[in-house]
Amino acid sequence: MIRLYNTLTRKIEEFKPLKKDYVRQYDCGPTVYWYAHIGNMWRYIISDFLRRTLEYNGYKVKQVMNITDVGHLTEDELAADTGEDKMEVSAKREKKTPKQIADFYTKAFFKDTQRLNILRPQVTPKATEHIDSMIQIIRTLEEKGYAYWAGDKYFVYDISKFKNYGRLSGKKLDELKLGARLEPVSGKKNPFDFALWIKDPKHLMHWNSPWGVGYPGWHIECSAMSMKYLGPTLDIHTGGEDNIFPHHENEIAQSEAATGKKFGRFWLHIRHNLVNGTKMSKSKGNFYVLEDLIDKDYDPLAFRYLCLTVHYRKNLNFTWQSLERAQRALNKLRQQVSQWEKGKKGCPEFEKEFLRAVNNDLNMPRALAITWDLLRSNYPDSSKKAAILKFDQILGLGLAEYKLIKPSKRVQQLVEKREKLRKQGQWQEADK
Repeated sequence: MIRLYNTLTRKIEEFKPLKKDYVRQYDCGPTVYWYAHIGNMWRYIISDFLRRTLEYNGYKVKQVMNITDVGHLTEDELAADTGEDKMEVSAKREKKTPKQIADFYTKAFFKDTQRLNILRPQVTPKATEHIDSMIQIIRTLEEKGYAYWAGDKYFVYDISKFKNYGRLSGKKLDELKLGARLEPVSGKKNPFDFALWIKDPKHLMHWNSPWGVGYPGWHIECSAMSMKYLGPTLDIHTGGEDNIFPHHENEIAQSEAATGKKFGRFWLHIRHNLVNGTKMSKSKGNFYVLEDLIDKDYDPLAFRYLCLTVHYRKNLNFTWQSLERAQRALNKLRQQVSQWEKGKKGCPEFEKEFLRAVNNDLNMPRALAITWDLLRSNYPDSSKKAAILKFDQILGLGLAEYKLIKPSKRVQQLVEKREKLRKQGQWQEADK
């Protein structure tokens, strides 16, 4: 039995997909205007643990992750009329077209996910290639009376028409009106009514539509691409905790209004990655990208190991000291396992405990502890290796590929000579 915390119901529930043995998983993907930082990667590693756990349990998983290669403005930015979105800013800064920017950083993103041993989703659709699907949903919403013009620029969704709005986040319409952070946009009935289409022919990225030349709003792309490849109802939708409101709330509203069907059955949200106790973000400038770790001679999989040490519903606090500890632990695990021959039989007692841990709301810290308990157990080394390699189907640390390289005879002689000098107290000669 797999049990997951469902943001929609605010409790841990038994997970069962709509279709037996087949899971539809959708992950909110990156906006490819710059490199993804390790806080983003923490989220994708958790999504990877989820997929691997489902497959470990015998499910066939169809995983879809969107690539946001079109600029969009958040509701705050629209209200403040900041004008340029991140894609435009990046394109002008680097003197490239938005497509060149998107292509470059999409490749960089998948290079990083590969180095972190994150399984690539079977489908990674680009927003720019699905504008027609977005237009189709917006047209349906217009026909059903869920959309209206706010001024002559914004075609927006009327959240008052959707009776279950706020169900995911726990927010209520009257509270949104009373505590709105946003400055009113001219013509909006509610500050939190959100843009479906922005008419702006001067925008660097624009398309023809029934609502004029412009570009889609922030939220519509995920509804369009998830339902195109997974159908109107998803088994699991993942994202960061900051996606709960308004992004995922708005996804639900527009998708269910358009189809009349439940959009997401399970919603899994990952807490923020902190750096020295503060939320990691590009806007604050307190972030690291994977290359920063590599430049300091850390293995990317040391960061993956670090992600195993914290439950996804708690904040991962990144420090260089914690990464150093993770690197040492990973090295020790690799070296130990690589010395053993793999046996035909595993360790049933530990395998059962491991499965119970990962199936209990992805309790990866517990699963990792069980791995180390097994390492120190009295089981034969061959059986321990068989079991640990099985665990690694979920842990994703690449233990099967790691080979301990034996030093040459010359190196062994130097090591022995150094140790002999150290015992004699000849420190300078030993250092040489």
